[in-house]
Parts: sequence; C-alpha cells; structure tokens
Amino acid sequence: MEDFSAGQKKKAVIAKSLCESAHLYLWDEPLNYIDVFSRIQIEKAILEYRPTLMFVEHDEAFCVKIRTKSIDLCELG
Repeated sequence: MEDFSAGQKKKAVIAKSLCESAHLYLWDEPLNYIDVFSRIQIEKAILEYRPTLMFVEHDEAFCVKIRTKSIDLCELG
C-alpha cells in the first residue's frame, strides 16, 4: 500500500472497516481524498448495509444523505 495515493489508501481502510463485523464503526472524515465515483460507492454501501456508524465529516450533503441523527458539538460547549 505504500505506493497507493491518499485516496486509494482511504478507500482500502474504509473497505477493510466494513468487512469487519462491529457493533459500532467510528470514522473520522471518511471522504478525505475520495473521488466522486468512490464517494457514490461508499454512500451506496452504507445505505444498503446500514451499519451503526458514528462519523465526523465536513461534507454536509454526505451527512444529510447518510445520517439518521446528528450531534452539533458547538452546541455542547
């Protein structure tokens, strides 16, 4: 993987994560370095598989499409 681009590495990490059974997946900015085609694939996989997922992401469109609930950390402080 050392010769992979940042996007290729991110896709491999996401794929590995989803291939492992877990009660809760924690992702930090899963769309960093991801191209549009891969983003669509990730969205589709999440919507079909429906894992329990907690993530931090700055892409509002992705968040709206994927989330069922959200927490605004700015309101907590």
